Amino acid sequence: MAIHANTTIEGLASGQKLASLCAPNMQRLFSTFPDGPPGAGLLLLRAAIGGSLLVLGGIHLVPQAGGWSLAIGLVAAVSGASLLIGFLTPLGVLAGLVAIGLALVWPSPACRALPNGKLAALLLAVFTAAVALLGPGAISLDARLFGRREINIPRARNGDPEE
Repeated sequence: MAIHANTTIEGLASGQKLASLCAPNMQRLFSTFPDGPPGAGLLLLRAAIGGSLLVLGGIHLVPQAGGWSLAIGLVAAVSGASLLIGFLTPLGVLAGLVAIGLALVWPSPACRALPNGKLAALLLAVFTAAVALLGPGAISLDARLFGRREINIPRARNGDPEE
């Protein structure tokens, strides 16, 4: 009996039906937590976005601001802190995008003094969406808490894995 290796692109055999080609690949739903230079790049991206969201939160937490500005400031500050440490990154990204959208609708009086505020908010939203698509990276609390685990299966005395 011959064993043939599957050498097609992304493991697709030529005889698969169209319906199975349209099914989502389950691996793509989970982050791969890249390390090395890509992980360091994600750390820098998260730090820039988290710091910017903390500044946005601080701008909206001025004493003379109204209720919406206080809510925007709190959401932006919490999401910025979450992205800085890489904890619950998908929720931090979602909260950050909500804070950016609300800040565009209800700008703080301090924000009006900044030049090109809407362009900066749009770029921040694009970078935040990039982190959502790339994941937190290996240098994050998410990777430590929820990352991939190595499973060691002990061998039996005869050399075969235990059943």
